[in-house]
Amino acid sequence: MTSYKVKILKSEYVTHDVKRFRVEKPEGYKFDPGQATEVTIEGMEEKLGKGPFTFTSLNEESELEFTIKIYKQIEGLTKELDKLKAGDKLIIHDVWGSITYQGPGVFLAGGAGVTPFIAIFRQLYKDKKIDDNKLIFSNKTEKDIILKDEFEKMLGENFINVITEEKPDGYYSQRIDKELIEKLVSNFDRHFYICGPDKFVEDIHKILNDLKVSDELIVIEK
Repeated sequence: MTSYKVKILKSEYVTHDVKRFRVEKPEGYKFDPGQATEVTIEGMEEKLGKGPFTFTSLNEESELEFTIKIYKQIEGLTKELDKLKAGDKLIIHDVWGSITYQGPGVFLAGGAGVTPFIAIFRQLYKDKKIDDNKLIFSNKTEKDIILKDEFEKMLGENFINVITEEKPDGYYSQRIDKELIEKLVSNFDRHFYICGPDKFVEDIHKILNDLKVSDELIVIEK
């Protein structure tokens, strides 16, 4: 596996516990929207290991971007990433397959599971091909919604938020279940993209199977 040493150029919080990192891009480094790499901190490879993170920048950009949920209460990679500043070094590796766009459809994301969809939607929006795609995004609270303003700009009324632990106005206050999907989706002969915690992916996959969606149309992280 090839490794590349890259410098952090900038980091900033985009929610209370999600941080955006802009880093150097190695020469000739290429990826498709939705793909990922393994990341670690220079000099801490043995202690922390590597973590899989999706690129949230577009391939044509001169820098790489990662949008990473920080778990401050857990000793590990993201807690250490949170301590880094511009000039510190990361180690990234080869690109690997994750979720790639197969055609218009419904994207279902749980929490930080939305990150593989960010670059996909940014590329579709740039190419003026985002119409006929929908994002159903589940979070515990309103403050957990990642890139809310950007998703609203890109998707308009096709950006639907579901909040599970609060009841704020203007949102669906429940878990994503079969009845909600039936209410929000009119055509089931299309692609469905799922990403989030394992239980979320498992549950949504089962619901879609119950709704007679072919497994050939269900795209999950590989």
